[in-house]
Amino acid sequence: MPAIRGPQSKSKARRHAAVRGLDLVHADLHSKKHLQQYQDTKAFEELPGGGLWYCVECAMYYESETNFGKHKKGKPHKRRVRQLKEEPYTQKEAEAAAGLTTDNGTRKVDQEMTTEVDEVEVDEVK
Repeated sequence: MPAIRGPQSKSKARRHAAVRGLDLVHADLHSKKHLQQYQDTKAFEELPGGGLWYCVECAMYYESETNFGKHKKGKPHKRRVRQLKEEPYTQKEAEAAAGLTTDNGTRKVDQEMTTEVDEVEVDEVK
């Protein structure tokens, strides 16, 4: 019986393989050069199926054409494709959401000074 608690159970905590992020896969879909750079880092002898069947959307290699075909029809692949239809956030959008925008507009102090100057000019005109 496997351990439910304790140090022996911790090894089963993460069973999922590391998956490429949506932003990297999105770049792969739009640039063949980006995808080729990623695939060049892997030795094809060590990949499942010799690296012949690769799902770009899921960033996974498959051992045979039948496994690859079943994967394409499956729910995880379709879910991933749906996620990739949405454009990834840019760095500018992330900074704006965090409130780190660079607004080069007028400051409140400048606005107050201009209203005071306008009031003085109006008084001098009368």
